[in-house]
Amino acid sequence: MTQSNEVKKYLGAYSAQVQQQAQQLLDTEQSAAWLLKKYPVAHSLNGPRALYDYAMDLKNAFMRSSPPISKVIYDDKIHIINNALGLHTYVSRMQGSKLKAKNEIRISSLFRRIPEPLLKMILVHELAHLKEKDHNKAFYKLCCYMEADYHQLEFDLRLYLSHRERFGDLW
Repeated sequence: MTQSNEVKKYLGAYSAQVQQQAQQLLDTEQSAAWLLKKYPVAHSLNGPRALYDYAMDLKNAFMRSSPPISKVIYDDKIHIINNALGLHTYVSRMQGSKLKAKNEIRISSLFRRIPEPLLKMILVHELAHLKEKDHNKAFYKLCCYMEADYHQLEFDLRLYLSHRERFGDLW
């Protein structure tokens, strides 16, 4: 069985066995049924205010002392390149004689119509960057603290992206 580009692109960091299982789900056209069974409906956080409020609720529940977030938006300019699902950015501005930095989270517009657990995983990932800049052990520990199923959700999202590239949207 030859591995498809979708599996290499989105699931390349996983073991050969996991990649083979994902490849089999795609090749037998069972990926949609598998994903829809786990995640039957898309979230309803379509507007910028709803997304911001949801992210702030997560931040306040788990990271109250971390720097504030000025903006959380869907961004049409983010494409799934280099595995970027979202971006955590700093915007620096001069305010009088002081340099002010604002934290912003931008989520790819592709994720306007995915199930809430998958969106939560992306937001947890971006929020964790407020404390940990690099993808190190402390970073993933913080992600798992905010979302116990973080690693499974990340895998499921990557499987969905592989499915989407081959067959199109599910939600």
